[in-house]
Order: sequence, then structure tokens, then C-alpha cells
Amino acid sequence: MATTDRQATTLALAHALSAAERGLAVIPLSRTKLPALRSPHRDDPAPSPCHGECGRLGHGVYDASSDPARIRELFAAAPWATGYGIACGLPPHHLIGIDLDVKTGTDSSAALRELALRHLFTIPPTVVVVTPSGGRHLWLSGPPDVVVPNSAGRLAPGIDIRGAGGYLVGPGSRTGQGAYAAAPGTAHLTPAPCPRSLLRLLLPPPRAHHPAPPATGGHGQGLVQFVLAAHEGQRNTRLFWAACRAYEDGIGPALVAALIEAARGTGLSEREARATIASAARMTGHRP
Repeated sequence: MATTDRQATTLALAHALSAAERGLAVIPLSRTKLPALRSPHRDDPAPSPCHGECGRLGHGVYDASSDPARIRELFAAAPWATGYGIACGLPPHHLIGIDLDVKTGTDSSAALRELALRHLFTIPPTVVVVTPSGGRHLWLSGPPDVVVPNSAGRLAPGIDIRGAGGYLVGPGSRTGQGAYAAAPGTAHLTPAPCPRSLLRLLLPPPRAHHPAPPATGGHGQGLVQFVLAAHEGQRNTRLFWAACRAYEDGIGPALVAALIEAARGTGLSEREARATIASAARMTGHRP
């Protein structure tokens, strides 16, 4: 490995550990901005969905951690890493990334200003990361019981959203295009709360309601298993996501009891579980 690559890896680890001190969960990235560790299931003839339950490294954003020992383990397994990714949607910040890209024929900053004027919100002072291409990443904090999905260009041309299951390239990372850096005067800030009017724009519209079938079937069982597989720090997020899918698919009322039982099995109280499910019902346009 070239000396410059070793230096880049050392710097990336240092920046990743600094981010972890702020409560951010991180993973090592390669120069391509992709997770540096390959999936341990890449050679499986019929790989089953695994988010790290197997105990091995290489599950992308599901490897993300704010534990210094774990981060050093991740970087030790990927000595070619030159950057780090910050997982979105996790506590304590429940990070939402507004990616203002620079593309020919689009002005993403102007598009965001237009949205702000039209929907009566302002972006508060927050962390801003400047990308090598001249784009910007705005860091915002979301509510703990709301799952913001990833999207590309749905809000406006040139504006991508990084939410649950996504990640942002952290400042101090070096890629094949150049380095990412915090904009002057923003590095010391914490992610500002996402304006509610903007948050509503980031969430997908509720699907049409369909009468609940007499049985939840395999899909319902899959949602229950999804909740049961939650690690600490993912429990509310996974429960909210599963409850949203259940209500959107018309099996919400029939699945409430099973979801509550699954949530209790992960350590949530019944009161917490009911509150999260009720929030999912309201978010998808249903009565709890």
C-alpha cells in the first residue's frame, strides 16, 4: 500500500473516531465511496437477507457503530479504506442528509430555496459538508419515531435524501474525486431539527387503504421477524417501519398484537410499542 494511502486510512480512522464521539455511527469507505468491506455472503449460491445477524463484517451500513473498539476493528479489516460513512436514521441524532448535487442544467440550492418559500420553512444553522464536486450535504435531525426513506431527485432535481438505511460521506474522507470537508463555521454545530414542513415532504405519500384480509400471511410474519431482529438502537425505528408497511398493506390492525409482542421481545415496553405503532398509523393516514 502506498504511503499516501496509509496516511489517508489513518486520517479517515481519526475522523471516524471523532464523529463517533458525537454519537454518530460510522463505517469505513473505499475511494469509490462504497463500503470498504465486501459482503461475506457474496459467494453464497442463494444468499438470504442478512443485516449482520451472522456476526461477520461486511454488511454495509448495518456494520455502523459509534463504539471506538468496534470502529478500530472495522478499519483494521479494511486497511485500504480512505474515508468513512455516517449512518443515517440512528439515535441519538436520527440523521437526515440533504444532498445538494451539482449537475448540468440543475441548481439544487435554488430548488431548495424555492421549496422553502413555497412550504414556509427555513433551514436552521447546521452542519454542512462540501463535496469534491462543489455540492453540499446538509445534516438535519429527525424525530425518533419517524423513518425517512432514501430518495434521489424525488424532492426536486439534484436533491437526494439520505435517510434510514443510507449513509453520508463524512468530512475528512478522501475519495477518487477529492476530499470532503465541513463548511467553515459549521463543524462545531450539531445537526439541527428538520423543519416539520420539510419533513412532510420527505415522507412518501400514504398508500390507498385496503380492507384488512382475514389473515396476515407470510408478509405479516416477515414484518414481525424484522422487528424481532432489531439490535439496541434500532428497535423503535424497525417497529415504526414495520408498522407503516403493515398499515399501508391493509394488515395493520390485524398485526398490532404481534408487533407489540415482538417489540417487547426486543426490550421495548408495551407503552413504547403502542405509541410507536400509533404514530405509524397516523403517518400512513389511518386511525390508531
